[in-house]
Amino acid sequence: MSAPRLDTALCRLTGVRHPIVQTGMGWVAGPRLVSATAEAGALGILASATMSHERLAASIREVRERTDRPFGVNLRADAADAEQRVDLLIRERVPVASFALLPAERLVGKLKDAGIVVIPSVGARRHAEKVAAWGADAVLVQGGEGGGHTGPVATTVLLPQVLDAVDLPVIAAGGFFDGRGLAAALCYGAAGIGMGTRFLLTRDSPVPDEVKRRYLAAGAHEALVTARVDGMPHRMLRSALTDTAESRWRRLPGALRRAAAFKASSGLTWRAMLAEGRSMRRRREMPWSAVLLAANTPALIEAGLVRGDTDAGVLPAGQVVGALDELPGCAELVARIVADAARVLGETAARVTPAAP
Repeated sequence: MSAPRLDTALCRLTGVRHPIVQTGMGWVAGPRLVSATAEAGALGILASATMSHERLAASIREVRERTDRPFGVNLRADAADAEQRVDLLIRERVPVASFALLPAERLVGKLKDAGIVVIPSVGARRHAEKVAAWGADAVLVQGGEGGGHTGPVATTVLLPQVLDAVDLPVIAAGGFFDGRGLAAALCYGAAGIGMGTRFLLTRDSPVPDEVKRRYLAAGAHEALVTARVDGMPHRMLRSALTDTAESRWRRLPGALRRAAAFKASSGLTWRAMLAEGRSMRRRREMPWSAVLLAANTPALIEAGLVRGDTDAGVLPAGQVVGALDELPGCAELVARIVADAARVLGETAARVTPAAP
């Protein structure tokens, strides 16, 4: 499908053709999905949180082998080796760096000095103001409708607050899946949209087909927010796991077993995992029991999204899951969203005419 262009500040900043971002989803946003997104003209973001340093380096090179178009890498700001990963992005000349949490100011400066576009993700107005003061090039704002770790404020309330607060391109995320949503975000003043669940449910996503069918069968009400898994608000599909209200300490033995499984699959050492736990405890002021449960989350997500255990694993999902019923390829999806957005914008302009008072 041939798509018109909607040229925005996001396109000019990153060099992509269309103002759409595929967000960095652990175990999902690997080289296959990121390169397919980039080839479709949108900005694909490689998720590094579930990768060892060596695997991340190999994934960056694999994306480059698959496409010559711009892409990005999402970093966990509280990772013990965040500085080393920033150095890797600089060496590999990755065009865009995004952060899942507020990055340290020095990391923003280091990336910008190397000519890398820095786009932190934020969930509050004050966070957007802080990273803007540090020199961030743009921000991605996720409202409460989004999947994974999320906040309590809806996109329609949070987005205008951030737009009023910073003079930067703002990418709207949380609740977007089609051309109408892109048109609405542009009308708010955003420079584009970010989507996670919609890209997870494409033919280019590596998620097993049986798991995709579970997502497609879900209603919006099944994408609930719970803090039972890791002590932080996390939007995911309802499952046997979310229905089990165990105490924190009763969950610890299982968390230890799954942490060991994650260590084996990720290639990380116990020393590296402990260092990340210490960093998380210091930055978030969490007790060790909560740190262990939070550190266990990647293993639970891997169980759901990689191994296909939809009962014992975690399936992060935005509320848009209830509106999705098909699996397009990334090229088809991006072209359709842009074409529909252009049509909606044109029809709106023709239908609504400012009248004299």
